[in-house]
Amino acid sequence: MKPMAHLGVGIGWRPEIAGAVERLPGLDWVEVVAENICPGHLPESLERLLERGVRVVPHGVSLGIGGADRPDPAKLAALGERAVALGAPLVTEHIAFVRTSSVAPGPMLEAGHLLPVARTRDALDVLCENVRIAQDALPVPLALENIAALVSWPGEELTEGQFLTELVERTGVRLLIDVANLHTNRVNRGEDPVAVLDGIPLEALAYVHVAGGVERGGVWHDTHAHPVPGVVLDILAELRSRVDPPGVLLERDDDFPPEAELAGELAAIRGVLGGPAGAVPDPPFHRSPGAARTRASHADEAGVGTAPASRGVGGGLDAVRTRVGIGQAALLSALVAGTPVPEGFDRQRVRVQARALAAKRAGVVSGLAPELPGILGGEDAYREAFLGYARHRPMTGGYRRDALDFAEHLLVRDLPADPAARRRLTLWWRDRAGARPPRRAVRWARALVGRAA
Repeated sequence: MKPMAHLGVGIGWRPEIAGAVERLPGLDWVEVVAENICPGHLPESLERLLERGVRVVPHGVSLGIGGADRPDPAKLAALGERAVALGAPLVTEHIAFVRTSSVAPGPMLEAGHLLPVARTRDALDVLCENVRIAQDALPVPLALENIAALVSWPGEELTEGQFLTELVERTGVRLLIDVANLHTNRVNRGEDPVAVLDGIPLEALAYVHVAGGVERGGVWHDTHAHPVPGVVLDILAELRSRVDPPGVLLERDDDFPPEAELAGELAAIRGVLGGPAGAVPDPPFHRSPGAARTRASHADEAGVGTAPASRGVGGGLDAVRTRVGIGQAALLSALVAGTPVPEGFDRQRVRVQARALAAKRAGVVSGLAPELPGILGGEDAYREAFLGYARHRPMTGGYRRDALDFAEHLLVRDLPADPAARRRLTLWWRDRAGARPPRRAVRWARALVGRAA
């Protein structure tokens, strides 16, 4: 497998810390959430970093490449456009599903979060074809990240190492290994990070994520809002003892510390890496930004042949997709719509995950619509109202739509009780929705029609 571009030590670029990132000493590269930028209107901070020669890698969060549906061509095109705009050597995404599938019964549901793919042959077959479709569409190589998970699927047939190894062998895809996620899965699912590192093809490593979290009630929450703990740096050291990673990146997404603390965390990472690399990496490779890469070119670069045909058991891959889609829909519905927990899952863990997803929705919506807590009488009143709404109202159209639906949900119930606050919420809703909130009878009629359908 051809060596990856050498990236060095970097940090996740976020608007809230853009100035601090620009001032960090010795910064080699940054990673940006792909969905948060527009190729024709890059933030000035990113433009300045690019002018300085700092590499920028787009990191996608919404593709859902582990879902039962084939990847959305529009999402793939958007990811590729961002790679071209940034002159990136690769793009990255997650081994996860984020929404229900068109092949599953019921309404389309959005998780607003990365959910784990079952480590089964069925799920692996679907994932491998989805990866090959993505590779065909993208102008640069793709790397996929292992995710943190709270729940485990019943009836799994492969270990994490076996699953990732076969994925690489069948597709030639690169791996983005998140050592913080390995620690999360050790606490939450009893998985040994050392065994995972021993079992995966580290020659496929594109780069590494490092992040902080916190343990509450025996559950590790991968928050990206806390300092990197020593146990995560220990796993980074284990990885470094096996391979010289092409790049290592510090993720921080919330509760941003002072600039000096960010610099200190980067220094700690450099200390684990041990200074100069033990082996001199090949020079970074360069590709024509607009050149689409075929499945064969990805396989040749990786040193593997065409992936084996998917198993034909049970009606071919379309039937496999249906089975995977039904299972994913049952889990996601239990997490966001209050339906019964599917058989075989740990019910307590599913409930914890459901609460975490609802709390995340509340936080993201208040970030996108900071006026709402003020209108509703403060953060506590807002969260109480939102969590009551979210308990049986799954997200179906993204967070911005969720904010409008939440406001409409309150208004058709003549809430908030204070008339002045209700008028303010009505004006807020009209300014963004461009219409009058439906009357309560209309809303009930819509709900009845939806259930009948």
